[in-house]
Amino acid sequence: MARILVVEDEANLARLLRYNLEKEGHQVIVCSDGESGLEAFRSRKPELVILDVMLPKLDGFDFCRVVRADCATPILMLTARKSELDRVLGLELGADDYVTKPFSVRELMARVKAILRRASKDDGRAVMRAGSLELDLDRHEARLGGKPFSIRAKEFEFLKCLLQAKGRVLTRDELLERVWGYDESMEIDTRTVDQHIARLREKLGAEARRIVTIKGVGYRLDLGG
Repeated sequence: MARILVVEDEANLARLLRYNLEKEGHQVIVCSDGESGLEAFRSRKPELVILDVMLPKLDGFDFCRVVRADCATPILMLTARKSELDRVLGLELGADDYVTKPFSVRELMARVKAILRRASKDDGRAVMRAGSLELDLDRHEARLGGKPFSIRAKEFEFLKCLLQAKGRVLTRDELLERVWGYDESMEIDTRTVDQHIARLREKLGAEARRIVTIKGVGYRLDLGG
């Protein structure tokens, strides 16, 4: 079971989340504003954050931005804001999932379980490689020619998925499901995948050639020399 930080200023909802998460055996820390939530995050080191967007003192988007500058702890954003722009912004900032209110508690618990399951997966290799590109899973660090380079949490997950596929083509829907937990029924533009791939290619320099576009399907990583 996991240590979960809930940052939610609606007291009734916070109690509901605590009750259902503890019922599943999780250890739950609850904070009612962004600043105290960030302090709890740094001191308690949770394995998952359930984060409201509209928070006093520090909103959820800024909270997510601060956390993602340091680590890849999974974040599930929970909010009444339903616009596609807000959802995409949350995902672009590195949130692992985005749920709008009102929501089904059963669905939320399923999403929590899926996020924790993905976070716990490990293919048994501390470092994955393709040419001069290295992905250090333990340090959550990407390197080119042995030198670390700046990479966002979602970009790291994209590279990890492509490396784990061992040359197999991954469709855009597969990448959405693996990186964010979305399946084909979820309403999110698959162009989000293309945008992340474009940013990755800019950062990979000569190794960008390894990310091969399969027109109308998706992407694969060329593992050759």
